[in-house]
Amino acid sequence: MVRNVAIVSLSSGTIGEDFVRHEVEIGVRRLEELGLTVRFMPHALKGIDYVRSHPEQRAADLLQALRDPEVDMILCAIGGDDSYRLLPYLFGRGELSGAASDKIFLGFSDTTANHFMFHKAGMRSFYGQAFLSDVCELAPDMPPYTRRYFEELIRTGTIREIRPSEVWYEARTDFSAGQIGTPLRPHPNRGFELLQGAPVFSGEILGGCLDTMYDFFSGERYADAPLLCAEYGLFPKAADWAGKILLLETSEEKMPPEKYAKAVSALKDTGIFGVISGVLCGKPLDGAYDAEYRRTLTEVIGDPGLPVVWNLSAGHALPRCIIPLGRRATVDAENQVINFE
Repeated sequence: MVRNVAIVSLSSGTIGEDFVRHEVEIGVRRLEELGLTVRFMPHALKGIDYVRSHPEQRAADLLQALRDPEVDMILCAIGGDDSYRLLPYLFGRGELSGAASDKIFLGFSDTTANHFMFHKAGMRSFYGQAFLSDVCELAPDMPPYTRRYFEELIRTGTIREIRPSEVWYEARTDFSAGQIGTPLRPHPNRGFELLQGAPVFSGEILGGCLDTMYDFFSGERYADAPLLCAEYGLFPKAADWAGKILLLETSEEKMPPEKYAKAVSALKDTGIFGVISGVLCGKPLDGAYDAEYRRTLTEVIGDPGLPVVWNLSAGHALPRCIIPLGRRATVDAENQVINFE
């Protein structure tokens, strides 16, 4: 059971800004109501400019939390766009491997880069929720689906199974204090949708936000990103992907279909689609480009026998489940369930 939570800002320092103070207060109160002791790591609240300029301090916060015997769970504050910059400070001298522990590590979005770092260090992690994005939700409570998975994780230390959410919610555009207590707008949700291949497949899940993974290979956002990612071998070789399930979801940037095609093609060029057991895809935020993404994904993969399951309530679309990475999963699209050993 989780008792002590450490909050880290590994990408953006948003939670240190005054304009989100009301959200942070809501989040801390919710965690405390769940019986948790909340600790912000030394640089987590330093603000956007400081955190952007000091990737070494972000890495130091993560390592300190991993080494602290009183910390049970490391919760990422939010995503961002440059977590790759932690690589030299976590792998230059084997720092992350030296601090390896079995603590719960939870985050999504640009934290995808950190999940790949954990995988490289032989550590498991959990994908799907973050402090500001989920725990600090302005509605009277966290979405029931989101809260259910969060509570299961802190109560049991793992996730046993994932089933579809009955609803999805429109993304907020206003996060001001005046929105406190305003509920999210729900819509009926479809379940897991099999786009191609066999309805049942198994393997360890690895992946995350496609936008971030594309940055591993493309210098469109940061010119040094593909150089650093290649230098430290952040994206596993094709052989390491054998039998795994690729997790894909897209960010709030709602990349145009043309960029989506380039991003999926970059993954295809690594050879992973020839060795993985299947693909799991999160629902796009607000359903943006849903039909175009589906069509593009299957066209680029070019192998109708590779299972692809769409519309997982994971990633940037609300509500969010939590996905164990590094544990064997069995996806059953017919029975609408993902089971974990």
